[in-house]
Amino acid sequence: MSQLLTAGYLELRGHKTWSKEWANNGEPALLLHGGLSATEDWEEGALPAVEDKFHVFAYDRTAHGRTGIREGFYHFDFQCDEAIAYIEDVIGAPTHLLGWSDGGIISLLVALKRPDLVKSIVAIGTNYHWDAGMPFNDEPIVVNVSEEDAAEFADRSPDPAHIQASIIQRAFEVWRTEPNLTPSDLAKIKCPVLVLTGDDEPFSNHHTVELYEALPNGRLAIIPGASHYVVKEKNELAVATIKDFYQHPEFPITKAPRLRGREITSEA
Repeated sequence: MSQLLTAGYLELRGHKTWSKEWANNGEPALLLHGGLSATEDWEEGALPAVEDKFHVFAYDRTAHGRTGIREGFYHFDFQCDEAIAYIEDVIGAPTHLLGWSDGGIISLLVALKRPDLVKSIVAIGTNYHWDAGMPFNDEPIVVNVSEEDAAEFADRSPDPAHIQASIIQRAFEVWRTEPNLTPSDLAKIKCPVLVLTGDDEPFSNHHTVELYEALPNGRLAIIPGASHYVVKEKNELAVATIKDFYQHPEFPITKAPRLRGREITSEA
């Protein structure tokens, strides 16, 4: 079992942010939760992949979980800058990023904006562009808050209950126009990246393959019989895949490469 050292609020450049830190077992790793989610919704699914080898950190992003809203929230540039601030001010060293969904998108953006802060990325259930075949992009945005979701929000968030609907509305509005990365952008990410998804994501498998093939130092794992919740649905297989990635961080040399015709260096 992992040892939780601290859990609570800290001031992140003037904003009260919920943060967690586990025992120091090596290099830092940052867990980045999904959109409209929180650290505690997936930490147990992700922790087994990193707890034995890394010094693990996590935080609830603005307008998520136990962290309240502030002006400008939810746009991906905003969330990218927030992640950079956390790495700089709390972790204080280059970091392995483990991101699920929106957390994976943020990881890619951080690697582009501040490559000096990123040692590797595990991008789980991640799209790099908003136009990825997701059905909700063509439907009217209708916000329905279930009793269960309302109770969870009331238990976690420092914001008043009526804010929840506007947060959900904002999320879907952003997802209709962001992110806007291109294969040319992705080609600039030189750190090792594991693209891990279920075979039934809300975006197309073609989009996932495009993401992987655009990355100079990428690996691809599509886990059968799983959806966007692959880390929970196929936890043992997902964890084993992530651990293998960390055990072999070197550029893969295979017997019959197509994409990896030459080794990628930081100067490439």
